[in-house]
Amino acid sequence: MAECNITEHKEKAQAVKACMPSDEKISEMGARFKVISEPSRLKILLALSCGELCVEHLTEAVEGNQSAVSHQLKILKDNKIVKNRRSGKNILYSVSDLHVLTMIEMAKEHLDCDE
Repeated sequence: MAECNITEHKEKAQAVKACMPSDEKISEMGARFKVISEPSRLKILLALSCGELCVEHLTEAVEGNQSAVSHQLKILKDNKIVKNRRSGKNILYSVSDLHVLTMIEMAKEHLDCDE
């Protein structure tokens, strides 16, 4: 086993520390993962990845009940992951943070990965 060069070790550690987000940002990241990882919210996000939907269409798409879907949408909206807009009598929901869709798509691809 090679000896650890103390100077090199300290330089690498400092470089890593410089790239590390603040504890506050790390907590925020963890909270975001927690929000999107809940299965019913994940299903809603997968449905919304196809485009804007009203609660009625979302409820049908995720095979849920309107009350539960509305509750999960509120959580997603409170966390700035989805947004809504009024169109006549309907309120249409869409994903406001497209990075979330990228993460979900990467997770879907990873399911089929043999590595």
